Amino acid sequence: MYVSITALKPKGIISFFRFWLLAIPTFQQAQSAKGNLYRSVKHMNGYQCTLTAWESRDIMLEFMRSGAHLKAMKAFHSIATGRTYGYETDAIPDWKSAYDLLMEKGKNY
Repeated sequence: MYVSITALKPKGIISFFRFWLLAIPTFQQAQSAKGNLYRSVKHMNGYQCTLTAWESRDIMLEFMRSGAHLKAMKAFHSIATGRTYGYETDAIPDWKSAYDLLMEKGKNY
């Protein structure tokens, strides 16, 4: 299984509203996405975080490059900063472990 973890922070008040206009449809897309095994969102340490699990990395990439998620990615640099990290595993991590791993190994944007 492939786990993807993100932590995003809107750049300001206007970006905050744009962020949510993109985040809600993206989460809805994930709820019905092929191969999505788990999805959760949580506010942690000033970041809006997502934790998703997928049948495979390829299936996650299909989701990432389509629909609402693609639209959100195109707007990302103008509205938010953050980190992402993904990896192969046999178990979905708890939130604390996922966040710690993201802060240790995640890529900054």
